[in-house]
Amino acid sequence: MSSMGDYKLAASLSGHEDDRDLTASRDATVRLWKLVTASPPTFDGTLSSHGTAFVNALAYVQPSSSYPDGLIVSGGKDTIIEVRQPGKAPEENAEGLLLGHAGNVCALDASEDGKTIVSGSWDTSARVWELGRWESSTVLEGHEASVWAVLAYDRETIITGCADKLIRVFHPSGKRIRTINGSSDVVRALCKLNSNHPSGAQFASAGNDAVVRLWTLDGTEVAQLHGHENFIYSLACLPNGDLVSSSEDRTVRVWRGDQCIQTITHPAISVWSVAACKSNGDIVTGASDRIVRVFSRDLERQGEPATIQAFEDSVKASSIPQQALGDGAVNKEQLPGPDFIAQKSGTKEGQVQMIKESNGNVSAYSWSTAANQWLLVGTVVDAAGSSGRKVRYQGKDFDYVFDVDIEDGKPPLKLPFNVSQNPYEAASKFIADNELPVTYLEQVANFIVTNTQGATLGAAAGPQAQAPGSDPWGSESRYRPGEVNAPAPPVATSRPRALPQTQYLSIASAALDKVQKKAEENNQILVNSGAKGLSLNPSDLNVLSALVKQLSLAQATSYAPKPHAALDDGIDLVLRLATAWPVELRLPGLDLLRLLAAASPNLVTRTSSSADDIVDVLASSGVFESAHDRPNNTMLAIRCLANVFMTDEGRLITDGEFDKIVGLMHPFLQSANRNVAVAIATLYINYAVMLERGEKGAEGTQTTIRGLRLLQDLTGLLQRAEDSEVIYRSLVAMGTLLTIGANFRHHVKKEVPDFEAALRAASVKKSAGEPRIKNVLDEIKDEMS
Repeated sequence: MSSMGDYKLAASLSGHEDDRDLTASRDATVRLWKLVTASPPTFDGTLSSHGTAFVNALAYVQPSSSYPDGLIVSGGKDTIIEVRQPGKAPEENAEGLLLGHAGNVCALDASEDGKTIVSGSWDTSARVWELGRWESSTVLEGHEASVWAVLAYDRETIITGCADKLIRVFHPSGKRIRTINGSSDVVRALCKLNSNHPSGAQFASAGNDAVVRLWTLDGTEVAQLHGHENFIYSLACLPNGDLVSSSEDRTVRVWRGDQCIQTITHPAISVWSVAACKSNGDIVTGASDRIVRVFSRDLERQGEPATIQAFEDSVKASSIPQQALGDGAVNKEQLPGPDFIAQKSGTKEGQVQMIKESNGNVSAYSWSTAANQWLLVGTVVDAAGSSGRKVRYQGKDFDYVFDVDIEDGKPPLKLPFNVSQNPYEAASKFIADNELPVTYLEQVANFIVTNTQGATLGAAAGPQAQAPGSDPWGSESRYRPGEVNAPAPPVATSRPRALPQTQYLSIASAALDKVQKKAEENNQILVNSGAKGLSLNPSDLNVLSALVKQLSLAQATSYAPKPHAALDDGIDLVLRLATAWPVELRLPGLDLLRLLAAASPNLVTRTSSSADDIVDVLASSGVFESAHDRPNNTMLAIRCLANVFMTDEGRLITDGEFDKIVGLMHPFLQSANRNVAVAIATLYINYAVMLERGEKGAEGTQTTIRGLRLLQDLTGLLQRAEDSEVIYRSLVAMGTLLTIGANFRHHVKKEVPDFEAALRAASVKKSAGEPRIKNVLDEIKDEMS
């Protein structure tokens, strides 16, 4: 078949155990597929990497003299980007672990020259990494929501697509060149177009508005491609200049110029991603039915007739939820009968027409311009509540309508969901509709998944069979979202106010297997350089392994502090990694140290048995002096100090070292590094809790003096902050301090002149509309009135 023919199935690749994006999956694996036989094509899949959390993004670095097989780049929920040679086994060390993002890594791309990696994250930033310089990155700032798409267009140009509906063009140095405003919804996909594209456009974008838009680099919109009926997740460019897109509407569409020339319907709810082979034009799709499929226009590379027929039959036999076809219920009485598709042609490629069959079923047909006929693509069905026990909400029927408490004292928000939906998209819409912070996304989605497990199309919804609008899980089981990467102050059901904060907070989430691997990789660097006095021997490596295992168990129990031999045995080893190793190799040691601070009451006891306590150890290590070059080291050291509050022994140290600790923070109060600022705000929350629990209202006492000093620092931190989490935590710390007593509040008015100005500044920032921030601002105003 010539290259002008339609795409047909070449092969179906099964191996992942959950939904995937190409060969990166929510089953926490990356798989490498190799062609075994050419005609018919068969593939063999091998495990390339296995992590502990969803892998959402994947990129490939082209081969070079240093890496003749290229490099696989993957990232996801654990926030760590792994760079690995394709031939290495999962248990072997990666080439690099890129640390810096504070949220789920959802987008990756590599430059054509193989020198640059670009990443996007839920933490509202994109980063540029140079190959081989694994420890540092350039942050592309200014995004106001999750960065869902990144494109390394050329050596001078990087493009990002954001949930704030904007496209931004950057120089790799971090300088923003321009902002492109034209998308009507979240931007999820970007693609570089061939130089000979007939439209004259240079790149394409797509997203939640179901429109593919073609742009020039100067921000001119050249064309809009309409045809998809739901979110578009992925774009790819073919060697001949055609464009392909994948969508929540179950289809992949092939575009030539501004026309859709082929629609490939999948027997799945969503087609998460599509990629194109640059050498032969074949395309690969990853879908929600856990199957990766290869399609080819070349007859020799297409599957056997039986394979193709089986795929087409699976499409015809698939069930299509009503909700996937648009708003409102299907009115069977108004649908045309089978004669319609026999007598009338479609008006465009991929047009969907519903037909009431003679047996009463509703079938969906898609128009194929190439075949000049209607193709059956499935049967339209109700979702889980088809037995009539669905919940009515805002004029529509849903399988579930959950109550979500965001603000105490106010009615819960309603979260409607059908099992036919993608939980992440339902969560995203819920957050957008209610103007909530994007940091809630993962937990809302996880809540949906957890509470709808086992629900299937065409089955009753079980506990949902209650009166419409009722909470099927009871008021005590309502979901109460918090911050994704580290626990924010919890919403307490026993009191209507968020202030004062009464519990100490830790920042203790970590991908411990990645931390261990990085420590072992850094140790090998020392071994190779001959630094035997610093490197770990086999016995040390065993201690490290036992420590990580115990910390993993501690993580499962929220790091409830308790002595344990493996933790105690690892203290000296971790201190060595965190303070004695070369600065550029200390990151995993500092990460382990801050986890030990939360898990082991003996850490501060061990360090305090000599002249220096844990604060002295960190201060003398130089970790605060190297903040400009190693901000992640500094951030982890501050997290360590915050985590020290989790034990009685640690609180004795932080109380006695108040002046030194606060003094160490002063150089970083104006830091533009979001993670550093969050760590400082968390540390100050813990000091506020300590003061609030202690002496109250005694004018001129140490409590008042310390509280005013903290409040002055927080005022400066708040005035500069733009990140919603920094603002929220700063306000919680400030508000908690105000509850010390009336005398303290009187001192605040006299001795912290910028306090009210900082509150006014916070009230007009973009994040001020978040219910949690507005609520705390209102409570602070009440305290001061």
